[in-house]
Amino acid sequence: MKQDRILEVNQLTVEFTTDNGVIQAVRDLSFHIDKGETLAVVGESGSGKSVTSLAIMRLIPSPPGRIVSGQVWFRGKDGQPKDLIGLTEAQMRRIRGNDIAMIFQEPMTSLNPVYTVGEQIVEAIRLHQGKSRQEAKALAIEMLNLVEIPDPHRRFADYPHQMSGGMRQRVMIAMALSCKPSLLIADEPTTALDVIIQAQILELINKLKSEIQTSVLFITHDLGVVAEMADRVVVMQHGVKVEEGGVREIFAAPKEAYTQRLIASVPRIDMAKPAPPKPEEPPVLLEIERLQKWFPLRGGLLNRVQGYVKAVSDVSLKIHKGEVLGLVGESGSGKTTVGRCILRLIEPTGGRIIFDGQDITHLPKHELRPLRRRLQIIFQDPFASLNPRMTVGDILAEPLLIHNTHKTAAARNQRVAELLEMVQLNPDMARRYPHEFSGGQRQRIGIARALALNPDFIVADECVSALDVSIRAEILDLIRELKKTLGLTLLFISHDLAVVESISDRVAVMYRGRLVELADAHTIYRNPQDDYTKALLSAVPIPDPTVKRTRVPWDPEAYQRRLDTTSA
Repeated sequence: MKQDRILEVNQLTVEFTTDNGVIQAVRDLSFHIDKGETLAVVGESGSGKSVTSLAIMRLIPSPPGRIVSGQVWFRGKDGQPKDLIGLTEAQMRRIRGNDIAMIFQEPMTSLNPVYTVGEQIVEAIRLHQGKSRQEAKALAIEMLNLVEIPDPHRRFADYPHQMSGGMRQRVMIAMALSCKPSLLIADEPTTALDVIIQAQILELINKLKSEIQTSVLFITHDLGVVAEMADRVVVMQHGVKVEEGGVREIFAAPKEAYTQRLIASVPRIDMAKPAPPKPEEPPVLLEIERLQKWFPLRGGLLNRVQGYVKAVSDVSLKIHKGEVLGLVGESGSGKTTVGRCILRLIEPTGGRIIFDGQDITHLPKHELRPLRRRLQIIFQDPFASLNPRMTVGDILAEPLLIHNTHKTAAARNQRVAELLEMVQLNPDMARRYPHEFSGGQRQRIGIARALALNPDFIVADECVSALDVSIRAEILDLIRELKKTLGLTLLFISHDLAVVESISDRVAVMYRGRLVELADAHTIYRNPQDDYTKALLSAVPIPDPTVKRTRVPWDPEAYQRRLDTTSA
């Protein structure tokens, strides 16, 4: 092992025993990480990225998994290289959290909900550094301050559920770095975060990496993040390394077809696109006027209403026939609530919803039911929205039965076959159950179900956010093709601004329940007017390591005060 290397993985193979036989999740994998270097491991779901990180930490669950062969040489703080595969569990416990630390993908499941965040950091410090409780608490508060958590003395006593997703991720980083590890493994640490929070977390990791002199193994499927963070890149597919090289080399001249396809699948917002010609404005299909949705907060002995969460406040917009209107904003901005209010899946508190000239805001259910044929939704999580006990054929035939549009079983089967072909799936798949499909295929089934009754308007709620980049590109191409051939009108809800630009005609930006900007996509992305829109766009990572974006400073408290003053 070379003197300047922190980690060297040689011919690592990991397999899992399943009901269908033995599966090799990682096969003959080799790579290394130098001191002070960030190595990104990229690939789609099932490529073996996370299994690799768990194997390095010796956290592969056994059974059903086991490390079959290979070596993982690691040089810790003592400077002596050791093969982690050959260490006892007691020896590994001394290394985990001290020499090698890990930031997991979902902080809420990684933090213990019954202990304060401060206590959890203190536990790691005392376990590995042997400090007194008072010394460990002082160091924990120092780490919270280092990861820029405001008022760290007070937040030390908070429980995980009292913090936002971005704050919880900062706590995970503070805990991981509290013992100044030689190697930090970051497994999709920003996947669930909004773009502004993601940018802040990435800046924080880079800053702490230089201050603490830690090497980083960064696992992600987001190539924009890779371009921004990595020195070198390892590309994996089906458990095998397909390509390795410097980050500029990989992005500028990828050698393997799989890498080329991954990079080509990523939409970019920095590519100047010409302004589209202004077509004749088609008639308005859907209009919402001063839409409001407040959720009551109840408490006390009698469970009385003690306040309200104003999820949507006075939102007004029009959607024209044949148009895709993108609706963007951070988590909690009210995007999904607007979509569900439009479809009357939840009842609005105030305002009007006008569909094709008819006010449907207060339509009784028996009058609203026939309209369901014309108003449909594609849900974010296709697995949760498909009944696991029904075959795909039955799922797609169900709306035909409910609305009695196809009288005979033969007619319904014919329509199911048409729908599957429409979303580029084999009609023979109608006999399968949802769990027998991949994530991308399940999303296609969700789209097919939404199309079953030939709707005029569809709410697509984060319908590609959980998909890998190449599958996402396929689904977006499918939506574009269906819009063109069927003349669909869509409200496309997403927090991924690059995806929204690639598919939308106009874009609406929401912030904490309010509509702050609305314009055609070209204007929003090339000449944004609102400060929040500017901050959002400047935070989007670009999948090109030669492009360095200038972040727009963002002060949410000052912006909120200005919004409150304006509305008052």
